[in-house]
Amino acid sequence: MIKVLINGCNGKMGQEVAKIVNADNDCVLLGGVDKEKIEEYQFPVYTNYDDIKELPNVIIDFSVPAATMNALEYAKKQHIPIVIATTGLSAEHEAVIKETAKQIPVFKSANMSFDINLMCRIVANLAQVLKENDIEIIETHHNRKIDSPSGTAMLLADSINKALDNSMSYEFDRHSKHEKRSKNEIGISSIRGGNIVGEHSVIFFSENESFEIKHTAYSRSVFADGAVKAAKFMVNNKFVNGFFDMNDIK
Repeated sequence: MIKVLINGCNGKMGQEVAKIVNADNDCVLLGGVDKEKIEEYQFPVYTNYDDIKELPNVIIDFSVPAATMNALEYAKKQHIPIVIATTGLSAEHEAVIKETAKQIPVFKSANMSFDINLMCRIVANLAQVLKENDIEIIETHHNRKIDSPSGTAMLLADSINKALDNSMSYEFDRHSKHEKRSKNEIGISSIRGGNIVGEHSVIFFSENESFEIKHTAYSRSVFADGAVKAAKFMVNNKFVNGFFDMNDIK
């Protein structure tokens, strides 16, 4: 049995991961870590990593950047694989994660959905074919989401940019700009409202037509399921050090 520890267990995604782990015959939920203990949970909740008595086989992190760094430090200290699904990480955080991956197995994706990662490959291929088109990304999420733009929007933008030899710049706010759109920019717009789990569109505009690729998530369980699959992959990968993402899961 794979012993799983959830970092950010009190959050909506942490709770979804707990459901998936509890329903998986190959996994057991060892406990969770968060800033507050909730007694009615059917698993122990720790507010301090020093209090954890039994080591997990893998950590699944759906939290906030500061908490991710704490989980990463614990994982490095105990040499435990970690699956990072937290978004809103800074360039400094990303650098720490990449450096830590030299010492322990680290799996990271801004979106744990298989379909979203397929979408990344599709829009990257389209960008190479539709080089002269204007490219815009629109993302919509519930009104409680803290970071903007979403990590998934940036994942899509980075996939396109890489396919175009990193020649594109990102435009997040045209409010203060008084100039026409640049041909080498990717516009990224964010919408927040209601209880929308996640919706991402990539639109390619030419003079006379447009081509849109869209993904809609109807349930958070798709992300939790992907995170658990990633955790099982990491453990079954014999704890090989390195940086992994959804493209490594076959």
